[in-house]
Amino acid sequence: MKNFFSFLSRFSNKKIISFDGGGVRTIASIVFLKKLEAESGKKVSDIFDMFIGTSAGAFNAACFAYGGFTADKVKRYWSKSYLDKIMKSSFFWDKASLIQARPRYESEGRIKVLKEIFGESTLKDSNKPFLSFAYDIEKREHVVFDSLNTPDITFIDAIASSSAAPMYFPTYQMQNNSWMIDGSIVTNNPTLIGYSYAKRILETENIKVFSIGSGQNKNKIHGPSSAKWGGVGWLRNDIMGMLLDSEIHNDISMDIFKENYFRVNSSRGEINKYLDDDSDENLEKIHLMGMEWWSKFGDKALEFIDD
Repeated sequence: MKNFFSFLSRFSNKKIISFDGGGVRTIASIVFLKKLEAESGKKVSDIFDMFIGTSAGAFNAACFAYGGFTADKVKRYWSKSYLDKIMKSSFFWDKASLIQARPRYESEGRIKVLKEIFGESTLKDSNKPFLSFAYDIEKREHVVFDSLNTPDITFIDAIASSSAAPMYFPTYQMQNNSWMIDGSIVTNNPTLIGYSYAKRILETENIKVFSIGSGQNKNKIHGPSSAKWGGVGWLRNDIMGMLLDSEIHNDISMDIFKENYFRVNSSRGEINKYLDDDSDENLEKIHLMGMEWWSKFGDKALEFIDD
């Protein structure tokens, strides 16, 4: 009987959702998905068959895949009280300074929050297939974590390693003693990596891909001025954002998947480029971006998820 259903799944349509990284800016994706749940009458965890994410997006994907949480519940974990727990430091650093002698935050706060949500659960305990990835700094290679191929990896390890953003959090040591940093170093848009694994995990190539970003930095850079910049100058003008720009994956995905691909993203406008600005003003701008996405993409999103 299992083989029969496996055979049928190759001809059925599956949906996966892919979350970009982007720190607090990924709250916009949850705002959008709250509207999607309200308008469709369906939970995100029921709409999609697999959940993929990198960095902060890995956390969002895990919440839906593991717990079947509503978008509203996921958003609560992005509240100011939880952000204060996650972004906690026992040492002084200057938020305005680009050069930090140590990571801005320690790992203890976010590990405590992850333990509160996921406990000691491993990826095989997930209700729906989940995938994230990180970068092994000692082996100098990317590492993929997913429910099928690495079932005994804990959710804490999978998420904490994928979101160990350099300069923000320390390199993360997993239980197997490997040292990992943020998966966005590989790519900030996990659509293509996720799809390549989803074909095997879901046992079908009939897959619709829903990809959601965290806002793009489209602020113009003055060319003549850039010719004089050294390291600090480029840091001040978002060289990290340029290196992490993975919109080329969006272009490739559009070409490959055609009508089976849907992307939600836009310019971040006046939202702070830093991943950790949890000021009330910045969080409000992020919330508004999510609402603007719904105004622009909502109707098409409802059509896309409707078989």
